[in-house]
Amino acid sequence: MPALTPPISPILAGPIERMPRRRGLRFEAKWDGFRALAFAMPGRIYLQSRRGSEMGGAFPEIVHAAKELAAVETCVLDGELVVAGDDGRLDFELLAARARRTGQRAQTSALAHPAHLICFDVLQLGDQVTLQLPYRERRALLEDLFARRQLTAPWTLCPSTRDAGQAQEWLAPEWAAVGVEGLVVKPEAGTYRPGERGGRGGWEKLRSRTTHDAVIGAVTGPITLPSTLLLARWDQAGRMRLVGHSTPLPRMLRQQIGGVLGLPAPDHPWRGVTFSAGWGTREPLEHRCVRPSLVVEFEADAAFDSGRWRHPVRVRRLRPDLSPDELPQFGPDQP
Repeated sequence: MPALTPPISPILAGPIERMPRRRGLRFEAKWDGFRALAFAMPGRIYLQSRRGSEMGGAFPEIVHAAKELAAVETCVLDGELVVAGDDGRLDFELLAARARRTGQRAQTSALAHPAHLICFDVLQLGDQVTLQLPYRERRALLEDLFARRQLTAPWTLCPSTRDAGQAQEWLAPEWAAVGVEGLVVKPEAGTYRPGERGGRGGWEKLRSRTTHDAVIGAVTGPITLPSTLLLARWDQAGRMRLVGHSTPLPRMLRQQIGGVLGLPAPDHPWRGVTFSAGWGTREPLEHRCVRPSLVVEFEADAAFDSGRWRHPVRVRRLRPDLSPDELPQFGPDQP
């Protein structure tokens, strides 16, 4: 097989709802960062995003490390690009901000908040393209590379285990608080299939999820039968702040919530406010304000930035036993 050249569509993990118990699996921690492939080849250094674009200009410390590695070992590494904040926890917003910087600003940011590539696969080593090797052999080659070359920061070897009990610990809230989103499950006999998501013999991901409460501030769809909910809490200054946007509600929950939602007062704090349709897009979300009096319980993953859940949350039930003034205060660091 000829040597790999960028871009390559990385293999993707399909979502699952529970821990698999079948044999022949390896479990890895899932990190809150950007998927990245590092091409460390003599005369060809390339840091590729999941979608194939070049990110090297924003992360010069990774490029420098790749040049040093390429001088002694040709390789293509697959991993998660992460940045830690001042408190030591992984900071997705800081990572996203770094990705927009180039030149001297990127150099300065690299010194202040250096990035790391948490490596979990090797796609080429020397002249050998490893895509058709089973995962267990690719993992052995990756571990050997780290040992032989004594790789240190910004390279990090992703933890991996066959022990489902140990892997279960990575789903705990304590790990979520420092930037572990859950698990990636990989068949040991599986090959690396670029661009494929999940499926038989493919990678799977299980997100760490916790439950929280918030008030309904607005809805999409008709108020009497809402499609999704915009959830809120109040900050220290008494302002109502968006904390999450729900996934589409099941029909029974749409009917239940729609039957008790109230019309908003003229001075609703979100009247005239525009929200985006999703993270990373400027497309406005068409919504309808409602009286902020109903509290719901929802399930969310670990992707929490500046007081808001980045991914859609799953509403579980109404909480008529809670009033809005009993909710936790809006805070940038504490779900």
